Amino acid sequence: MKRIIVLSGAFSLLSLLLAFRGNETNTLPSLVTTPGPAKEYTFSSTPTWSDEFSYKGKPDPQKWSYDLGGHGWGNNELQNYTDRLENARVEDGMLIIEARKEASANRQYSSARLVTKGKGDFKYGKFEVRAKLPTGRGTWPAIWTLASQSTYGDKFWPDNGEIDIMEHVGFDQNRVHGNIHTKAFNHSIKTNKGNNVMVEGASEDFHVYSCEWTPDRVTVLVDGKDYFTFRKEAQYGWQEWPFDQPFHLLLNIAVGGNWGGQKGVDETVYPQRMVVDYVRVYELVNKQ
Repeated sequence: MKRIIVLSGAFSLLSLLLAFRGNETNTLPSLVTTPGPAKEYTFSSTPTWSDEFSYKGKPDPQKWSYDLGGHGWGNNELQNYTDRLENARVEDGMLIIEARKEASANRQYSSARLVTKGKGDFKYGKFEVRAKLPTGRGTWPAIWTLASQSTYGDKFWPDNGEIDIMEHVGFDQNRVHGNIHTKAFNHSIKTNKGNNVMVEGASEDFHVYSCEWTPDRVTVLVDGKDYFTFRKEAQYGWQEWPFDQPFHLLLNIAVGGNWGGQKGVDETVYPQRMVVDYVRVYELVNKQ
């Protein structure tokens, strides 16, 4: 009889404890948080900045400036960049950037490097350039972006970032590259992030080279097909992700250099042109 009483008391105590825990569960706030919906981004349906090249002569000075000089541009390049019509002009509704084999300042090649800095600076957006590329060993055309000011670190490059929308080296015909460069990820320390894709007829036909840049990723595309995406990870600081400040566009043809000249330069292919049908920028729209 005594054992029965003890067991009965034990069951009663257990019931009370379970009842208390059940009540505790109902009254304490939940420690599990439900994440909010992921942000969705899109881009404006019409360009907010563009050049359709529907004029003739020098590139529109309201939209374009020139980088000038022949000091190698950090890559041992062989050209001197000028602002002459022979190197950059608009004709027949197209922008022509032309690299030429000729004495120019202290160099034996001339070319042009157009920039939108101070005239077209963008924080996020979709960039589209419809272009036909030069060909031949030693050519190195590029469609790319740089930061419009030095916000991070103690070196403008690579601390403030670079986005390469299109690079092509003539010794590897039709292979187009998209890359990003930052302090943590860049080619000089062999950590740059990027990819490449074969584009048949890159020098015979026009193709659309584009980039979609949002607060959390950079995606590079050719003819609407993406082939490289760089995502912002939660732990990244400015060393990995400086892409939260205004950038500007650059269009140029380099000659030779550390990459473009790896297989030498074929002097007989010049002059060579990058022909640009249009440049369009669409602003970012946050759908959330």
